[in-house]
Amino acid sequence: MNHTEGGLVIFSANSHPSSREISKRIGERLGVELGKVQVYQEDNRETRVQIQESVRGKDVFIIQTVSKDVNTTIMELLIMAHSCTSFCLSVRLSVCPSFCLSVRLSVRPSVSLSVCLSDRLSLSLSLSVCVCVGLTHLITMDLHQKEIQGFFNIPVDNLRASPFLLQYIQEEIPDYRNAVIVAKSPASAKRAQSFAERLRLGIAVIHGEAQDAESDLVDGRHSPPTVKIPRNTHTPPPTVQIPLLIPKEKPPITVVGDVGGRIAIIVDDIIDDVDSFVAAAQTLKKHGAYKIFVMATHGILSSDAPKLIEESAIDKVVVTNTIPHEHQKLQCVKIQTVDISLILSEAIRRIYNGESMSYLFRHIGLED
Repeated sequence: MNHTEGGLVIFSANSHPSSREISKRIGERLGVELGKVQVYQEDNRETRVQIQESVRGKDVFIIQTVSKDVNTTIMELLIMAHSCTSFCLSVRLSVCPSFCLSVRLSVRPSVSLSVCLSDRLSLSLSLSVCVCVGLTHLITMDLHQKEIQGFFNIPVDNLRASPFLLQYIQEEIPDYRNAVIVAKSPASAKRAQSFAERLRLGIAVIHGEAQDAESDLVDGRHSPPTVKIPRNTHTPPPTVQIPLLIPKEKPPITVVGDVGGRIAIIVDDIIDDVDSFVAAAQTLKKHGAYKIFVMATHGILSSDAPKLIEESAIDKVVVTNTIPHEHQKLQCVKIQTVDISLILSEAIRRIYNGESMSYLFRHIGLED
């Protein structure tokens, strides 16, 4: 690759060995060794960053993946970016394959407004600090909510992992032509439709997924009361007839589409709590699917997810290496990893050389 006068430096912000693996892969593809940096925590959990080589005047790319401790993850990134800024760098860019705070942008109608505002304030604050410490560009992968790009005052390249997942389906599932793409809820139907159209396959949607019941009796929605007694009068108040929505009745879980005698491939962007995926797999088995795959970009797989997957009807869970999950793979042989370091390294190369990024977004639609 071509080099500018200052040169290129790649740092891995997280000191955990498994999270440094994707950084090493990116460096190998670019022919650049990882920069020497030490990231650790004191006994009082204070984050320390020591950059152990000269980076003055160089283009620095900081690669940070999400760990279980989100606050520490963000703090490591901010401290390292600020440390690099102190040396008058020409470019300070962060590569966050899985930007954890994007999940918090989703609307949750069952919680109070104050909680929703708190989520958005913490998100906005975190993004503002990222800009203040000197980051000039951000590369991410499959944001949970694409609208998060509008919160930044710097360029954001939201890359897609779907080409790699589609390639896995075509190369690793010999009889994928007999497959059907499944959305485990109507909310993920657009992603499933995109996969199905690119693979020329059918689509199925699981309808009736269990959700938390919504209660309007304890959150103040009846204030003021429907009947208000006027002061200093004996005149009865007028009756106000407000049309109310018919209460929702959850239908039994069913599958819209034919999955009998076929391979069912459930697609989503994040796998964290796997209860819904396990329930979806059971439903698909009852409807005749003989193999069940789950494919997603980010494999958080927290808590007892590996154990639940191992005991479920799911045959394989395929995720990318945006988030380290080597420990989970040791607990469950069904988990497989797709490497996406190729597209991240290409994005870095193009930005470093001042080339167009449009090639990486060819044929990308809003539903992808």
